[in-house]
Amino acid sequence: MQLIFVHGWSVTNTDTYGQLPEALVAACAEVGLDLTIRHIQLGKYVSFHDEVTLDDITRGLNQALHDLPGNADQIQPFSCITHSTGGPVVRHWIDRFYGPKKLAELPLRHLVMLAPANHGSALAVLGKKRVGRFDAWFKGLEPGQKVLDWLSLGSLGQRTLNAHGLDYDYAANNVYPFVLTGQGIDRKFYDFINNYLVEPGSDGVVRVAGANMNYRFFSLKQTAALVRRRPATTGLVYDAGNPLRSSPAVPLGVYHDYSHSGGKMGIMKSIIAAKGDSQPVVADIVKCLQVESAADYSLRGEQLAALTKAEQDYHRDKHDVERYAMLIFHVHDDQGNHFSSDDYDILLLAGKTYQPHAMPKGFFQDRQMNTKTSNLVYYVDIDRMHDIKDGLFGIRVVARPTRGFSYYCLAEFRSDGVKVDDVLVANQTTYVDICLTRCVDKNVFRFARGDEKRGSFKGVKADGGGVE
Repeated sequence: MQLIFVHGWSVTNTDTYGQLPEALVAACAEVGLDLTIRHIQLGKYVSFHDEVTLDDITRGLNQALHDLPGNADQIQPFSCITHSTGGPVVRHWIDRFYGPKKLAELPLRHLVMLAPANHGSALAVLGKKRVGRFDAWFKGLEPGQKVLDWLSLGSLGQRTLNAHGLDYDYAANNVYPFVLTGQGIDRKFYDFINNYLVEPGSDGVVRVAGANMNYRFFSLKQTAALVRRRPATTGLVYDAGNPLRSSPAVPLGVYHDYSHSGGKMGIMKSIIAAKGDSQPVVADIVKCLQVESAADYSLRGEQLAALTKAEQDYHRDKHDVERYAMLIFHVHDDQGNHFSSDDYDILLLAGKTYQPHAMPKGFFQDRQMNTKTSNLVYYVDIDRMHDIKDGLFGIRVVARPTRGFSYYCLAEFRSDGVKVDDVLVANQTTYVDICLTRCVDKNVFRFARGDEKRGSFKGVKADGGGVE
């Protein structure tokens, strides 16, 4: 078995892999998998220069694979272990050089992602100068800005990669991805400069919902139908042209005792070679590497789902672990215009009257606006969301301007029987596309008869009704 390791963002030394390679060699020998240390390749890519993009790294990965012995004409089959940003790097490589239509040609058999930032990291929004101060994470380096942009919650790169991922049929093409991630915080490891380092539902860097490759896209479109008279509010409904779509199922394993990094709890760096598969993540990686069929893959998914449920149920009873979900809103209008971060607000609603104040207490954990894409990211406690009054929830969009010659009406989505679980799922991310109607007053353009007295129309007012 050829096994390749791909590290995370801003790493500058192959000691980042710790003793995990040696631990896997020992554990694989126990189950008869042919893996020696000579079969292992330790990736080392440059992510700490501002000019380098994720796509650049992906192209470099492709060349590096071809440059390995025996791969000049064709990349030989291999499996891969990634950490953090390494997950999106390999997924982007798959998408760029193979894609869903050429997946059968992909030489990658197993992709085991440890704490992958598949939907970004909340820390990335802090900016490279502030993030560089986290010695425990970055060793004082200035991380590359373009990779940081990709990793920021709500980035275009994440949205594009995950939209493409909806079309993949992994198991049918003998490709087996997995996500194993922690939900523990090593409080001795982190310097508490920011609350995100101890954020619930995360490993201190990546949220479980941000790692999970099970996610969904759904679209809402504004209609002319009034759902509220005062203030005048029209309805947002499911866009029939863009129905709700879920990603292909990818096994997810969540561990309470692993954090993102560090020698004590880090999901990769804390592994000790001599302990082998007595360490949960080592044992589970080996089981993932043993998958050889769709049936095996399904069974592994069930096993990891049971592990995740047991871990989260046990610790939720102890009130030290809760389950969360992310909503990533992308708002635009029917004329192709996109909104800046100051041009709209989104409120979550509940109850028969669909009001913000009816939302369950404590449901809201975090809100982030991506200033480059103007995508808004909400992070919510999914268990508290299940306490929504009357089981009715909604989304209100207030877009500006709300009056004038060109404007937007208030818009609301109302569930009316749609279950919360149809939109929000524990440990998952939902991408919400909202298309608003841009209203234009008739008085934006009028004609004057040629035989009328010429005069100024500077004082014209926006009260002529709407254009078609």
